[in-house]
Amino acid sequence: MSHKAFNIKSPEKEIVPHLIEKIDNLTKPKGSLGRLEELAIQIGTIQQTLTPTLNNPYHIIFGGDHGITAEGVSYSPPEVTPQMVFNFMEGGAGINFLARQHNIKMKVVDAGINYDFEGLDRLIDLKVRKGSRNYMHEPAITHDEFNLCIERGAQIVADCHKEGCNVISFGEMGIGNTSSSSLWMNCLTGISLDKCVGAGSGFDSEGVKRKYSILKQALENYKGDGSVVDILCHFGGYEMLMAVGGMLQAAELNMVILVDGFIMTNCMLAAAKLYPAISEYAIYGHQGDEAGHKLVLDYLEAKPLLNFGMRLGEGTGALCAYPLIDSAVRMINEMSTFKKASVTKYF
Repeated sequence: MSHKAFNIKSPEKEIVPHLIEKIDNLTKPKGSLGRLEELAIQIGTIQQTLTPTLNNPYHIIFGGDHGITAEGVSYSPPEVTPQMVFNFMEGGAGINFLARQHNIKMKVVDAGINYDFEGLDRLIDLKVRKGSRNYMHEPAITHDEFNLCIERGAQIVADCHKEGCNVISFGEMGIGNTSSSSLWMNCLTGISLDKCVGAGSGFDSEGVKRKYSILKQALENYKGDGSVVDILCHFGGYEMLMAVGGMLQAAELNMVILVDGFIMTNCMLAAAKLYPAISEYAIYGHQGDEAGHKLVLDYLEAKPLLNFGMRLGEGTGALCAYPLIDSAVRMINEMSTFKKASVTKYF
């Protein structure tokens, strides 16, 4: 079965020494702005310019329900998914105040929520199905649905790009999606399942043990071929796969991708298993408190910008980190050189 193909290339590196030279000639001790300098080099390399910009940033939230919630893997009831979508649309969620604070536009997408929304004109309806199937007993998503998700997620990003966007982040809303993320992580990295399973939206230690037991049984029931696509289908969620499609499209379009927490990091892991070069377009916003997040970040050799003890999701960690990449771009564009400022370069 053919899937949508992307043309994702590793950014050309010839520009890197020129970026370093420009940064080293700014009025500061060499290397003294630390990670800001690294970020400026990465963004300049992605954009292939000595004067990188962040234009018309967008944050995309994909929503979807998960059949596995019937087994009791989530502390939150499934009806929270559509309830939170209404909250997003009314501007009252955690992600909303951050988007307002940093002047980031938002799009909210129904990828597969088990609810009929009416009267929400700004909600983008790309629903594939009313919730994924229960992967305790069968694949959550068919291969045809996988294709739809990848294509629809990619189209959302292509639309943002047409509006002048060159930096994008992703969030999710889907009760049960930490379970799917844990299984993706286990299957795609080989890290033991017990290290991948955490509290999600609020389990105590006994709840985490029950969740692990359920997911262990679901993993034992898996009879697929073990390919990346089959794993993504069997244990995935519609909102997660649309995020994967969005990330792949963003990399093809040479956009900066700001990655959020545990779930979105596992979506980037999935994308990287399909197209390894995508990793060079990713900036990881934060290391969350969800068990396993540090391990998957380490597997990806990622260096998250923040560690604030956050585990909300929605993309909140990515947006909290946005001012840092803005600072990196301002540094390389706005600081004076030693020559221009008539300051002695002493190194």
